[in-house]
Amino acid sequence: MLVEVVQSLDDTGELICSRFPPSGEADLKLGAQVIVRESQSAVFFRGGKALDTFGPGRHTLTTGNVPILMKAIGLAVFKGDTPFKAEVVFVNHKVFTNQKWGTKEPIAFRDAELSLVRLRAFGIMSFKVEDAQLFVNKIVGTQGMYSTQQIEDFLRGIVIGRLADFLGENLKSVFDLPRYYDEIGTGMKARVRDDFAKYGIGCEDFIINAITPPEEVQKKIDERSAMAAVGNLDQYMKFKAAQALQDAANQPGGTAGAGVGAGLGFGMGMMMPNMMAGMMPQAGTGAAAGGAMAGAMLACGKCQHPNPAGTKFCGQCGAPLAAGVSCPKCKAPNPAGTKFCGQCGAPLQATGGKCPKCQADNAPGTKFCGNCGNPL
Repeated sequence: MLVEVVQSLDDTGELICSRFPPSGEADLKLGAQVIVRESQSAVFFRGGKALDTFGPGRHTLTTGNVPILMKAIGLAVFKGDTPFKAEVVFVNHKVFTNQKWGTKEPIAFRDAELSLVRLRAFGIMSFKVEDAQLFVNKIVGTQGMYSTQQIEDFLRGIVIGRLADFLGENLKSVFDLPRYYDEIGTGMKARVRDDFAKYGIGCEDFIINAITPPEEVQKKIDERSAMAAVGNLDQYMKFKAAQALQDAANQPGGTAGAGVGAGLGFGMGMMMPNMMAGMMPQAGTGAAAGGAMAGAMLACGKCQHPNPAGTKFCGQCGAPLAAGVSCPKCKAPNPAGTKFCGQCGAPLQATGGKCPKCQADNAPGTKFCGNCGNPL
């Protein structure tokens, strides 16, 4: 049966190419119509060899528009409606979008900080057929139809192989991944372009949706982000301890909850001195220091600089300091010449004579100098 009209329609939108007839060769004749849609091209085959190619439009077969085919058949055989055998492969040149790719198994990546890490990656890409004859000869072969589902695994294999190489050459650590998605996508598009071109395919877009490490590595990334948010490790540990204490407080009562709360409380108790250091003085220390400062400071007679009780020379000007007086009731030291104790308010006894050796004042009845030990 002679064929007078040859065309290909695709209702699915996923057909890359279709063959007419699906198998073998059709009986065509000069004058037959070949209808090629806007996004298509039609490649004529005879004897398994690609010959002429038609672009979009309605084409009437003549000896002039299929010269290579006519030469292969031999013009001498044609007389009017003489049929000839050939097959036509219609190739769709539209851009096939939203073609998903991803790793079936994790790919190994040597991380500068975490050593060997296994990564999973996925995204989408867009492609189209640029060289119809090359694509049919290398990919389609003798198949009657060829869709995006059939080429998906083939392209995915190319992508994953190149992705592993690209990450190894351009990425140091998975901690840097989120800010490099666009750069990785651009680099991968350029990397796979040459591989696709070998089969007559062009890569139009390449998008990275995610590159994910294992869960335990993801936790480390989250912890590092939290550390960066609070500023430093010390602050981060305080934050974690407070968070753990809050979580324990929110747990329902019970023996297990009490045990956990006790453990966390003990840990927080051990950490509190360090956490509060530098934030506020301890009450006991402040009180003791205040008492010592109030009752144990001696003013220099020359420059009035305060000095701790018992100091022999002024820490500011070096002048010798007068000896103080010890309270007979509370034993608190008082500056020389003080009539009442600055600690308890008890009256102070008048000092005795001066030591003939060091000139220090001594209490009445003292047999030896309290400053140098010289007999009085």
